[in-house]
Amino acid sequence: MYDFDIVVVGGGPAGLAAAIEAKNNGVDRILVIERDRELGGILQQCIHNGFGLQIFKEELTGPEYAERFILELQKKEIMYKTDTMAIHVSPDKLVTIMNAAEGISHIRAKAVILAMGCRERARGAINISGTRPAGVMTAGAAQRFVNMEGYMVGKEVVIFGSGDIGLIMARRMALEGAAVKMVVERKPYSAGLTRNIVQCLEDYDIPINYTHTIVGIKGRERLEGVVISKVDSKKRPIAGTEEFVSCDTLLLSVGLIPENELSEAAGVKLDPVTGGAVVNEAMETSVEGIFACGNVLHVHDLVDYVTLESRKAGKNAARYVKGLLEGEGTIIEIRAGSGIRYVVPHFVRLENLKDELELYMRCDDIYNDKKLIVKIDGKSVKEVYKRRLMPSEMERVKLDPKEVLRKAKGSITVEIEKEVQ
Repeated sequence: MYDFDIVVVGGGPAGLAAAIEAKNNGVDRILVIERDRELGGILQQCIHNGFGLQIFKEELTGPEYAERFILELQKKEIMYKTDTMAIHVSPDKLVTIMNAAEGISHIRAKAVILAMGCRERARGAINISGTRPAGVMTAGAAQRFVNMEGYMVGKEVVIFGSGDIGLIMARRMALEGAAVKMVVERKPYSAGLTRNIVQCLEDYDIPINYTHTIVGIKGRERLEGVVISKVDSKKRPIAGTEEFVSCDTLLLSVGLIPENELSEAAGVKLDPVTGGAVVNEAMETSVEGIFACGNVLHVHDLVDYVTLESRKAGKNAARYVKGLLEGEGTIIEIRAGSGIRYVVPHFVRLENLKDELELYMRCDDIYNDKKLIVKIDGKSVKEVYKRRLMPSEMERVKLDPKEVLRKAKGSITVEIEKEVQ
């Protein structure tokens, strides 16, 4: 049995940032658990640039971004275990881990930070009919094969779904000499960042077929092609619009799922919209002393946002360990209003609101020339004009803590201004 003040489950960008921030706030006995062979998480296979523009004010690749935090972690002498799987977290913060060298071990923690990230939705979750040949895989799996293991996964590629990993892999496969036939997207708009549509598809003349889906997979030993079809307004295939597209590789980029099996085992309440934990202003879950941050909480579009959010979790976990976090007091609910799918955090305890209150959210559709409106108890306190709002791009709104403390009685709501009738 080991004893630590804080155990961080996950050594990706969220876990690294949280651990470093906890150390910066006066907690020394910290342990980071990482199941992969090295720290850095998904960033290690993201060799493209575009990371760090907000945190470091410069453009880095994924491994470069991760390296800065890994070096900082080592400089601060924060303990970590790689090739180690956390297999259970109990409500009383007993963490069970397993690795080849030590077998099964138990760690007693004063606080736990959940930073397990997310996984890709696979073929079984989207029910594409057809055979099961080689050549069908998630875009993230292909990214690891190509960028880290040195294997080319195919020569003729179709990508289903326009998530950011799929868009980035469209460009990557083209750069490696593959013929990328098309991206197929069920929605009338992209599920990825606008910059990735431009830089990964338009710059390489890769077409994207909106309002289309894949209805069949053909091939026995190896994929020979897919059958695509147009969809109606309810995303159902339209009979008679089927078209066969030959390919030997199908990459799936159809959504990400927060890795919350450990959270559920610990009794953490989950949000049915995000798939992640319900948290307060401190990034603390419904179980006292267990915190969550990063993609295990809600799927982010920029790693810089993951870092900012995770620093908050690390800071508040340290405050909890030192007995500085108020567990009682006035609780204000934070609600998703008209046009907003979700808002994180889900509620705020006013007695703990020392710094600005930062709200993260996604909208439910595309909106042009609209205002994001924040209301406290039904009265508008902040309006932010947005030229374009998209479900694929996360929004942030910051509130002055004095404004919230002075006015809040029952709820804070974020909504998109309604159409003028």
